[in-house]
Amino acid sequence: MSEASPPTRPTLVVTRRLPAAVERQAAELFDVRLNTTDTALTAEQLADAMRSADALLPTVTDAITAAVLSVSPRRVKIVANFGVGYNNIDVATARSLGIVVTNTPDVLTDDTADLAMTLLLTAARRVGEGERHVRAGEWTGWGPTHMLGTRVSGKTLGILGLGRIGCGVAKRASEGFGMRVIYFDPPVPIGHARACGAAPRASIEDVLRESDFVSLHMPASTENHHLINAERLALMPRHAILINTARGDIVDEAALAAALGRGAITAAGLDVFEREPAVNPALLKLENVVLLPHLGSATTETRVAMGERALANLKSYFSDTPPRDRVA
Repeated sequence: MSEASPPTRPTLVVTRRLPAAVERQAAELFDVRLNTTDTALTAEQLADAMRSADALLPTVTDAITAAVLSVSPRRVKIVANFGVGYNNIDVATARSLGIVVTNTPDVLTDDTADLAMTLLLTAARRVGEGERHVRAGEWTGWGPTHMLGTRVSGKTLGILGLGRIGCGVAKRASEGFGMRVIYFDPPVPIGHARACGAAPRASIEDVLRESDFVSLHMPASTENHHLINAERLALMPRHAILINTARGDIVDEAALAAALGRGAITAAGLDVFEREPAVNPALLKLENVVLLPHLGSATTETRVAMGERALANLKSYFSDTPPRDRVA
């Protein structure tokens, strides 16, 4: 009597290098195909993965378009995104084709909130300028008016988008720095806002006019494209500082560069950009903007947790259990 063949494991394509611990877990659970070069896959390669695998684990920089999702013949049944945002995936098309989409919320909240506060402090106290000043050998010694920045403690922070990360920033600002926090996000229950230490305002414009610092935490969407434009930047006080750790296209980068260049606002701190990894050349020329390479969730602990969350969603799906983080 012949021995039974071992059950076939689902085939999983992982589009970028993940922390080693996550890749090991993926290999234990699936017939996994890793991207050992860590070079972003082309649209054609993503389409090939849709044809040849049962599941896809992309990152937020992979464009999972309608064309990619609609390939024929298609084998992929679930797309487990590595990231809380999933605007890189055409969710409507996935839903129409019966392809499950999941994300990785919760696990990156604290680190992204920490980075938002890092940008706020760095921009306010001109830390980037100061470090470049020292490295260039231009510092000649302490002086009472040298490189003066802006106080953070006790100031007003305006938050646009009071979800998990926005709430985390609000708590850090109010509890750690004694800041007065206001926000605009109509769907948020008032009880949640109180727990975050934030008070509502009736409009985005009200938040912009009243705030010394503004931190963006809204999702990317058609409605939020260039939410912060020339007209809204003009509402902010000249001493105000803008922080963006959400998505790059929420801000009109050309308008922001113009506002910073003429002193319409004092500074900005950006971790995300409209056309990553490209950065608007006008921003690169300015000293009063802090530029980071999308580091919001970039800690070992969080990136491992994100990978484990994505794998948990995949494991649930292939065990006929509803994935915890299904968004489509």
